[in-house]
Amino acid sequence: MKNIHFTKLKTLSLLLYMFGLFFSVQAQTSTDSIFSLEEYLGYVKQYHPIVKQAQLIASEGEIKLLKARGAFDPKIEVDYSKKKFTGTEYYDKLNAAFKIPTWYGIELKANYENNEGYYLNPESKVPEDGLYSAGVSMSLAKGFLANERMATLKQAKLYKDISLNKQSLTTNEVLYNAIETYFNWLKCYQEFKVYTDYQTNADERLKNVITSFEAGDKPAVDTLEASINYKNRALDVEKSRIKYIKSQLELSNYLWLEDNTPVELDYSLIPDVNSPFIADRVLNSSLLEISDDLLENHPKIQALALQRQQLIFEKRLNNNNLLPKIDVQYNFLTSDYENLNTLNTQNYKAGLNISMPLFLRKERADLKLTKLKLQDIDFNLSSTKVTLLNKINAVQQEIESYEKQSDIVQNLVNDYKQLVVAEEKKFELGEGSLFLINYREAKLIETELKNIEVTNKVLTTKANFAQILNTLED
Repeated sequence: MKNIHFTKLKTLSLLLYMFGLFFSVQAQTSTDSIFSLEEYLGYVKQYHPIVKQAQLIASEGEIKLLKARGAFDPKIEVDYSKKKFTGTEYYDKLNAAFKIPTWYGIELKANYENNEGYYLNPESKVPEDGLYSAGVSMSLAKGFLANERMATLKQAKLYKDISLNKQSLTTNEVLYNAIETYFNWLKCYQEFKVYTDYQTNADERLKNVITSFEAGDKPAVDTLEASINYKNRALDVEKSRIKYIKSQLELSNYLWLEDNTPVELDYSLIPDVNSPFIADRVLNSSLLEISDDLLENHPKIQALALQRQQLIFEKRLNNNNLLPKIDVQYNFLTSDYENLNTLNTQNYKAGLNISMPLFLRKERADLKLTKLKLQDIDFNLSSTKVTLLNKINAVQQEIESYEKQSDIVQNLVNDYKQLVVAEEKKFELGEGSLFLINYREAKLIETELKNIEVTNKVLTTKANFAQILNTLED
């Protein structure tokens, strides 16, 4: 891993990372120390290897389309053979052709033939300057309306669109995992912040109790109570610190640079605590009214629909293969290629080729297999639509529930804060007890942690909703 420095991210040693984290998180809270969700997603979208790898899927589709178009490329063919033995030239034959395949089972052809030799087959004899021909060959039954090269090209065009949908799904999956990791980092940071704040409170309370004990206002047992509370808070801080470090290292898994160099997040950077307010804008995951268009345009549905269309082309080809093979060709012949008037029906070369298997077992089996594949993909399409719709509805309900829970827990936090303040005032007046303050404060901490957890669930569920809708890439 290289050492890299840029505006917000820089590499650091793990040793400094471990020892400097506690102090840096508390000391650096300026805008420059915040690593926002938008900025983080910018790095993931642009540099993450799997996102780049997903782009290769689309490139593969373009290459396959190029390959399929190659079946329609014009061709030049040259067939030359010569035989000479014991001083006798048996034959010297040249046959050159230029062929242009067309969309249907038709092929245009221009040909030049020049043959000579002592033992040349009489039918191969041509004028002294050679023989020119121009004509056409075509399939009248099998291979006319549907043939291998037509089906391959149509399927390749569809595969290109399928690859784009696969790329989108893969990218959205990476972005969802990255966002979930960011929200976990935010959650661990907030928990760590809660524990450090209440450790500070426990430290101040311990000092005040010791001062009051030395002045004779508080019993010695209160100092023990305050000391135990402080130690528990210190233990909680240490546990949350390690958890926060792990979450930050997990976040670094998604941070890369232009030259495929992994980057560790600077220990001085902290997550954006305003993420709950910007999540809807970043994730584009507001509660939507689900429409048929939304489902039909989903990449999963689109990919399956395109695969189904590929099978339809394959079915047409298999149906066409049940027909007999009837190939005909007709060529105009001339020895003077500069004079087009010499191309007429008096000089020609024609041919007919007919063939057909007696039982068509292979062709019938191919057709049946394609029909089975079509049935399978129809079942898959129906199942995927229902599953997708149910997932969307379920996540919508989750978001609504977690948002209600968040409001309730926030009210509980406010209520517990008032109880703690009230107990502290009573204690200062000599009417309360330190045990009761610690108890109230422990419940407050527990409720604040619940609030952080519920807020995290709101965020991750919205991210999940956006992933299901496949809108994270946008």
